[in-house]
Amino acid sequence: MAKKIAILGAGESGVGAAVLAQKKGFEVFLSDKGKINEKYKTVLSQFEIRYEEGKHSEALIFKANEIIKSPGIPDRVPLIERAHTMRIPVISEIEFAGRFTDAKTICITGSNGKTTTALLTYKMLKDAGLNVGLAGNVGQSFAMELAQNDFEYFVLELSSFQLDGMFDFRANIAVLLNITPDHLDRYDHNFKKYAASKFRITRNQSNDDALIYCDDDAEIAKFLNEKPVQSRLYPFSIRQTDENLAAWLMEDKNEFLNSQLNININTEKMIMTLHDMALAGKHNVYNSMAAAIAARLLDIRKETIQESLTEFQGVVHRLEYIATIRGVDFINDSKATNINSTWYALENANKPVVWIAGGQDKGNDYEELLPLVKEKVKAIICLGLENEKIKEAFEQHVGAIIETGSAEEAVNISYKLGQKGDTVLLSPACASFDLFKNYEDRGNQFRTAVLNL
Repeated sequence: MAKKIAILGAGESGVGAAVLAQKKGFEVFLSDKGKINEKYKTVLSQFEIRYEEGKHSEALIFKANEIIKSPGIPDRVPLIERAHTMRIPVISEIEFAGRFTDAKTICITGSNGKTTTALLTYKMLKDAGLNVGLAGNVGQSFAMELAQNDFEYFVLELSSFQLDGMFDFRANIAVLLNITPDHLDRYDHNFKKYAASKFRITRNQSNDDALIYCDDDAEIAKFLNEKPVQSRLYPFSIRQTDENLAAWLMEDKNEFLNSQLNININTEKMIMTLHDMALAGKHNVYNSMAAAIAARLLDIRKETIQESLTEFQGVVHRLEYIATIRGVDFINDSKATNINSTWYALENANKPVVWIAGGQDKGNDYEELLPLVKEKVKAIICLGLENEKIKEAFEQHVGAIIETGSAEEAVNISYKLGQKGDTVLLSPACASFDLFKNYEDRGNQFRTAVLNL
């Protein structure tokens, strides 16, 4: 008799898990409390997968031997708590998919920079001619990729929510970019719990595996000191120049772009000036270091890595240049959904900024941004339903704070406020769900509004 799988949530990960489970001979039932997107309904029908929408039929769900939960569903909803009480295992799609592949996995997490690092790592492996797939929190789900393709390597971008449902899965190469406050509403507003979630990426690793991590991140250093891991360690830094590091930056004090990126793996050093790299900003130095270390651990040629770093085009909605209109630059950083991401965006700005911020707050503390706001921001356009925290934090330090209710209104007002030589920066530091479907929708509406000026 076929083992029964119940899947909660009909998004990218849920539908992918359903298809893979169906292909592997499980009896599958998918349930979504909301309305299912038509494109996913088509896939479910194509594979003859039973599903429901607009409700959760507990009688059907609790017949399952195992439940695969969408990363968007918190562990504390009554349905999940009841499943735990009934001792029905609740896992992530990543955990489930990992059972059906022998591919070498390069898994990337962090509060910021995950997508850029994943895409850059994928490009390096692809450019080297490796049979590699890209999945997780970027592109298709891991399960859907496995249902359709047979890869020897997988680059996986993993969020803390995906890692929370990971138990036996193992990353051959784990990349931990940074840990800064984010999604604290899902972790009882407890930063330690969130940090522990990120460190689940090292779960099940042995001395045969690698952990690539940022040595400049105080939280990572603290966690490693308190709970050493089994994997081989490959730290990187832009503040230190220790030859024991896997990567470091030899900074040129006169001209930052003349600084040299050093990658030192297997006693072979690769050196490249920042001027030759496609990605700008200190945060992208970290991302580039992490990707290059991973590639070198897979014995990819230094020349291939350098070419990839030179050619990489960056990520949509992440410090994406849209246009210059009447001398004002418009930058789309809608993917900046937390304080740290916005800190990097403001730090990277070299012109006066009209900053479009706000959205669904995740427990933000804006204190960290205050020095940069004082130095660089001339006005703030609020794009969200609840803006009190932003106004309280910054109203004494900028020329104007204006509330808006749509991307079009925010762009039009920022255009009126901006002067030649200014930058209008959409970098919300908040989730998008109060006014938009997701950060992509927010970024796309911003782009459309700019191009319609």
